[in-house]
Amino acid sequence: MISKKKAIIYGIVLVIVTALFTSTLQIALGDRVVISKEMYEGYKKYNKMIGLEGAVKEDFYKKPADDKLVTGAIKGMFSGLDDPYSQFYTKEEFNRLKEQTSGSFVGIGVFISPSSDDGYLTVISPIEGSPAEKSGIKAGDKILKVNGKTVSAKHSDEAITMIKGKEGTSVELTLIRDGKEFNVKVKREEIVSKSINGKMLDDGIGYIQITSFSENTYKEFKTALDKLKSENMKGLVLDVRDNGGGLLDICQKIADELIGEGTIVYTKDNKGNTEYLKSDKEKLGLPIAILTNENSASASEILTGAIVDNKAGVSVGTTTFGKGLVQTVRELKDGTGYKLTTAQYFTPSGDYINEKGIKPNIEEKNPEKQLDAATKWVKDQIK
Repeated sequence: MISKKKAIIYGIVLVIVTALFTSTLQIALGDRVVISKEMYEGYKKYNKMIGLEGAVKEDFYKKPADDKLVTGAIKGMFSGLDDPYSQFYTKEEFNRLKEQTSGSFVGIGVFISPSSDDGYLTVISPIEGSPAEKSGIKAGDKILKVNGKTVSAKHSDEAITMIKGKEGTSVELTLIRDGKEFNVKVKREEIVSKSINGKMLDDGIGYIQITSFSENTYKEFKTALDKLKSENMKGLVLDVRDNGGGLLDICQKIADELIGEGTIVYTKDNKGNTEYLKSDKEKLGLPIAILTNENSASASEILTGAIVDNKAGVSVGTTTFGKGLVQTVRELKDGTGYKLTTAQYFTPSGDYINEKGIKPNIEEKNPEKQLDAATKWVKDQIK
């Protein structure tokens, strides 16, 4: 018979020992190790990679850098997702990614997106007045090589990093247009991209072109919209042709200025969780036509869907690009980071547009006639 105090002590010891053997802690038993089933499965999953690392270090003709091996392995994991929008970034690459949404960067001044059908990088549009535009690069051009190295949509961010560089240096692009391959040498400059162009057209119709959804876009949009309102605007044409997208929260703010109370977009993650982005009761209250084409992507499509599905206006032009996926961007403590597709998005009516796009309410294939078609619809609504 043991005392109550000893019984308690023995009980505590038994619990601790049991916990040690059932947890993920390793316990040395001579030359063996006891681990949990979960940890074993984790090791088993990557044992080939660990074995190959040993082979590389043993047999490679020169000493490999551990940090580069680790970075390459992580990049390979993201590449294995077969998703052109997900990628791991080194510190330098991540800094350049952040530049893309700041509205200011050093480069050639061109918006690029992975093509959904042929695996090439596609020029969405050159920035007005940029080195790219001056060199003759046009929307729809396909990028085959950067400085002689073949690039693809699957590694789009790596290609963008190669295109950018130090101010004053040049980069050579190998492009294909209408089936013909050619080279263009472009000088890199500091690009300060203005994302909004607003003006008043005839008969009191306002026009606002949105070239991207970057950090300053909403502020620029609000300034342009308020100016048009002060000039007694009677209707509005929005132009998101050749706009490859950008920041979702900026798109949300712009939509909130236009459509009144309703759903702007909703997303669904891999667990089935649904999140709705809503707008308030304030709305423009004027006829809106939004111009789209095959290079209108991502946030451009979200804005188009919000306007059309909430009956705030119509879309005019051609079917949009078709990117119905949402990316989460994370910066890690060491300055590296990643972009990962974490959800699908749906228009307010529940349409999933990925690789399908949004068909216009009024189709006009001729780019020269699209603005006229949009203004005609707005005029008819005013009458």
